[in-house]
This record gives sequence, C-alpha cells and structure tokens, in this order.
Amino acid sequence: MLSFRNSFVLIFSAVIFTSLSLGANEFDQAVEDYNNGGYIKALNAFYSLAKQDNAKAQYNVGLIYANGLGVKRDLTEAQNWYGKAAKQGNAAAQYNLAQLYQSAGTKDPNAYEKAKYWYEKAVESGLKEAYTNLGALYAQGLGAEKDHQKALGLFEKAASMGDSVAQVNAAVLYAWGEGIRHDKMKAYENLKKALKAGQSEASEHLDKLCKESAWVCQD
Repeated sequence: MLSFRNSFVLIFSAVIFTSLSLGANEFDQAVEDYNNGGYIKALNAFYSLAKQDNAKAQYNVGLIYANGLGVKRDLTEAQNWYGKAAKQGNAAAQYNLAQLYQSAGTKDPNAYEKAKYWYEKAVESGLKEAYTNLGALYAQGLGAEKDHQKALGLFEKAASMGDSVAQVNAAVLYAWGEGIRHDKMKAYENLKKALKAGQSEASEHLDKLCKESAWVCQD
C-alpha cells in the first residue's frame, strides 16, 4: 500500500507581481531592482507601499522574507505580510500562506485547518496549484475528513488546467484510491501526461501500475 504523504507533491509559488496602479513608477522600479538582485532596495520600496495596504506590495514583502532574499529568512514576517494580502483577496498570497500553515502542521495540527481555509480561498480565484494542494489535504485527511472522492475532483480540475502534479495524484487515486471506482486506464493516461510534462515521480507509479495491470500499458 503506497503512502499518500510521499505520493503528493507540494508546489511552492515564487511569483513577483509586476503591475500596480497606485504608485506605479515606484513599484515598477522596485520590480526592476528585485530582478537585478537589489533585494534590499526593492524591499524598502515594497514595504512603503505595503504599509499603504497595497496587497501586491504586501505579497512581495512576504515573498522576499519567505525566501530570504537580501534579508534573513523570516517565515513569521512572511506569514504576517502574506496574511495581510490574503485578507484582501490576493490569490498568490492566499496560496503561499496556506503552504506556510501546511508546513507547520507537523508541529501544530490546527495549522492544517488554516491551510485548508486559505487553499479554498485560492481555489475560488482559480489557482490550479491550490486545487492540487487542497486535494492533497483531503486525500490525506489533514485539516479535513479524509475523502478520496473529493480529492479526486480537485485533482481532476487542476489536471485539466495542465498541472502535472495533479495528474500524478489523480492517477494514484484512479489506480489505488479508497472509495473510488478504480479506472486503471485513466490512471495510465494521467501518468503518461505527467511523465511527458517532466514529472519524474510519474515513472515510479507507472512501473507499479504496469506490473499490476500489464494490459493497461500495452500501447
């Protein structure tokens, strides 16, 4: 029996926002500084705009602290700024905030529920990675009752959006999920797509599937 904890892959977003209506010149210069490695200068500019409650600038401040770019990595500070942006509906911040909570779940079980909440918010904005990671929580029963059927629906949505991680996860459930009508052919098709997209983890599952059901892999 395979371990779902080892089978589901999490994606870390690292997107720097590059457009802003308010204070556009200052923001654009900060983006240029960031792209040129001037992280401290960029941080100062983003921070100034973030204090004016600009969600994109708040997200960028969080991103810089989360990745330790020019400053000491500080996840507490990152969580603070992601949280401010997330509450204003910034999908990338909602997603990254959820990831921080998920990472803390091994030490704080309640963190998984917070992760689920913010993934759900990011899903409302259509972020494909959020569908994948929310599905992983349902698949593993973290922050929510274990539900492979619900997880599969989320994986299928992300997979249809081109997420190769979701394709692997959907395949795992189609082949070995609990409470699901198994469909080895759909599992095979998803794994082939993921493998073609460069998702190396698909290879291990594909080998397992072909050993169990050789007929599926006879192209």
